[in-house]
Amino acid sequence: MMSLGRLTLGVSAGLGGWLAGWLAGRAEPVRRAPPGHPLFGTVSAALPIPSDAQAPDVRADQQPAKNAGRVAQIMRFGFPGLDNVRSQSDYVLSYDRRARVPMWVFEHLTAESVRRNDEVDRAGCEFVADTSVHPYFRADNSDYKGSGYDRGHMAAAANHRRSQQEQQETFLLSNMAPQVGVGFNRDKWNDLEMHVRKLCKVYPNVYVCTGPLYLPRREADGRLRVSYEVIGKNQVSVPTHFYKIVVGETVAGALELEAYVMPNQVIPNEAPITNYLVPPDVIERAAGLLFFDRMDRSRLMRVNGRKTTWL
Repeated sequence: MMSLGRLTLGVSAGLGGWLAGWLAGRAEPVRRAPPGHPLFGTVSAALPIPSDAQAPDVRADQQPAKNAGRVAQIMRFGFPGLDNVRSQSDYVLSYDRRARVPMWVFEHLTAESVRRNDEVDRAGCEFVADTSVHPYFRADNSDYKGSGYDRGHMAAAANHRRSQQEQQETFLLSNMAPQVGVGFNRDKWNDLEMHVRKLCKVYPNVYVCTGPLYLPRREADGRLRVSYEVIGKNQVSVPTHFYKIVVGETVAGALELEAYVMPNQVIPNEAPITNYLVPPDVIERAAGLLFFDRMDRSRLMRVNGRKTTWL
């Protein structure tokens, strides 16, 4: 068991334990947000807000009005960060201009959005450069050609089936990162994406945040170093790992969270995706982001399948 502040929950072994050990450290003190500013940088989404902290209005995570814009619906629980944020019809992302890949991509899924639609044809979609990104910082199809890596969706194409346009927008290269193909993007990562879509049968609202990580490894001299490949003339960064954080909202309004980190490498087919569950704050520390920051933590009932305990 691992204690996260006043929230106690079970932690998966294996990768989760290794990451937790590597990233564990003394939590930073909670700072009060200046008037008119969001509470970014003050509290992990995995932790309750201390009673003496100036917390955001707990009503802020209520369902947006039916006439609210799509961005308000998707980002209901807050933005993980505010760098180079851009929105498409059915997802929102923050683009890393240095790495030429997203920092995070946010989606709001429902049974309707993932339901099979015969009028939407994935085969009719094309990978295209995002011309809204400055040419200096833009990835191009030529960067991936001959690299040995797939153009891996962060917002999965099959999550957006309400219209051909929505699915085509998932093929923008600003939504891609280089992923190992056979054994990862086409296999175990795809298993995780399918698992998330199946959650739409359990929860009326599913919120998903996906992105890359660049994690260190210990080398022969005993030192930890971050090392990763870049591909193409635009030097698109190849992440060492990918994360996916999922929040399901029940009909009664309770929230349940799952957090995954997978290495960007061949993963055996027999490995269950539960092997890659990690404490959510592990991802926050590694990514430098805060997820679901406007969530009312009192409604968070489960983390990685374990009941939360408020002490």
